[in-house]
Amino acid sequence: MSAVAGRRRVPVWLGVGVVVLAVVGGGGTWLLRDELFHPFGDARACAGSDLKLPGAITAGGATIPADATDVHYYTQNGGAQVTFTSRLTKDYLNRAGILPEGKALFDQKYGDKFGDGDLEIALPDGLCGKSLRAPAWQYHSTAANGTRVDVTVEVSTLYDDAFRVPARVVVGYTAP
Repeated sequence: MSAVAGRRRVPVWLGVGVVVLAVVGGGGTWLLRDELFHPFGDARACAGSDLKLPGAITAGGATIPADATDVHYYTQNGGAQVTFTSRLTKDYLNRAGILPEGKALFDQKYGDKFGDGDLEIALPDGLCGKSLRAPAWQYHSTAANGTRVDVTVEVSTLYDDAFRVPARVVVGYTAP
């Protein structure tokens, strides 16, 4: 009888060991899910990105606003697309030299209107995150080093000379 009881204990302990390993492994996977499923372990990086951007993203010559949320980026062949939402969009445009200080937000010398109504505007290929809402304004600029920078910002549907609050922004540039 003791030989039979000993044989039964081995499968029970083996089963308990498997359950413990499954719980520990599953818990570790859950805790590290961002590192396991995003490029470079960076939850901001979109699938297919080939270059990790630093913690403080400099897009178009200036760091993105400190209040930026819902930040995502896609890098490919030296180019980068970054999307974020912010209440400090005008400040970012001024710091990046895309819109000179004191100039009107929607001066056609610096950009043009993009999209009508309240429709969604698809993000550039590869860039993940929420789409832009029309209308939007596209700024076209060249940085001091000759790099082309394009910035698209959601425009307010309530006020003529304002961005949405917060506004979704998409910046396209050559990565450093």
